[in-house]
Amino acid sequence: MQKRALGNTGLEVTMLGYGAIKLSNISEQEASECLNRALDLGVNLIDSAHIYGDSEEKIGKAVSHRRDEFYLATKTEGRDAATFESELDESLRKLQTDYLDIYQLHTVSTWDIWQAVQAPGGAYEAAVKAKEAGKIRHIGVSIHRDKRVMKSVIESGLFETIMLCYNPIDSEDVGTEILPMARKAGMGTIIMKALSGGQLVQPAESRVAGLGGPDAVVAGALRFVMQNPCVDVVIAGMQKLHEIEENVAVTENFTPLSDQEHDELVRMIGKLSPELRYGQVCLRCGYCRPCTVGIDIPEVLKAADMKRAYADELHAMAEETWRNLEVSPEECTECGACMERCPAGLDIPDLLRQATDLFAPTA
Repeated sequence: MQKRALGNTGLEVTMLGYGAIKLSNISEQEASECLNRALDLGVNLIDSAHIYGDSEEKIGKAVSHRRDEFYLATKTEGRDAATFESELDESLRKLQTDYLDIYQLHTVSTWDIWQAVQAPGGAYEAAVKAKEAGKIRHIGVSIHRDKRVMKSVIESGLFETIMLCYNPIDSEDVGTEILPMARKAGMGTIIMKALSGGQLVQPAESRVAGLGGPDAVVAGALRFVMQNPCVDVVIAGMQKLHEIEENVAVTENFTPLSDQEHDELVRMIGKLSPELRYGQVCLRCGYCRPCTVGIDIPEVLKAADMKRAYADELHAMAEETWRNLEVSPEECTECGACMERCPAGLDIPDLLRQATDLFAPTA
């Protein structure tokens, strides 16, 4: 399997990593079979988190005897030093190891959390001490939302790796802006939610082969992420042997998507569901462009999705996106040209009206 350098860490990681978030859904025996099969096929990074149920325990029991064959990463939501240290020691015990290759501060997705972890007595201070003590070899961070935090974290130079959400329908400028910024800073880039939290994975009876795999949408989504030159490794949550084998096959035979394949992928995703991760309805593919009156339809709908779905502290992102629109959605003439091009068949004029109402000043 192809490998890529994980930023400046010195680690060479396979393009596909094992995401352990779903291990809590299966038995110890099944988890052992999956993890060992992944290692047998060459996957060399396993990623978990303290909050992923009993996944760390299952990893420890299943593959601790093969510790020299893979890199081990896990995460903590501890914001202060005491919680960080407690969760780190507990994770080491469950994973049956005396060190972690990467330990990540998890979900640093708001400005307040970012300030807390880097404050005196915060989690980052504890991470530095843990690295000096040999408990962790590289300090990482995961961020689900908020470009302002992403940029500030990268500019701080504190972290060696960064984990971000990135997929064909949920990129939030990660692919075009944030990942290149992290690459320039020498950070290892780890991608989560490549399959939109599993929403792009269809039941067996609904799968359609194509795009390099037995499930065209999964294969296409993985290839979409992997083709970004600023991506080092894609973490995929896997709980079935066939998922591991199919995803490894896509990785081993990886080629970038052609324009025609990308169009096919977007059309297939558009047929899956009118509502995606975080309540998102727009694929952000841009096929609706250009609007006859200049409305940036994907940006309007992105602002609306953020306003509806994000936590209160992230609503500022939605408001900023809305303020930066050059043409108001109120200018829509309902000509229907955008609807003819939308692969998801959305009633775009109606969604523009809903967005306008959502951002209307309250009395």
